[in-house]
Amino acid sequence: MEDTSRNDIRRLLKVFGVQADEMILRHLIENPHAPALKLRIKIEDLTDYGDHPPAKPLSFEVEGEIRRQA
Repeated sequence: MEDTSRNDIRRLLKVFGVQADEMILRHLIENPHAPALKLRIKIEDLTDYGDHPPAKPLSFEVEGEIRRQA
């Protein structure tokens, strides 16, 4: 199961990374006068656990800045 899970995680993150890169670049092009972007990326578990939810739900955030070329 570990290899399968790792492959699924990597595939999901790769798809997200490619799509996020395209969307952020498009946004920068469409908004040439915008300052540096301040972004938050959040991962949240949307699984329906029924009557047995985890004691601590999976939730993870990263914040960062996308600078403009000087």
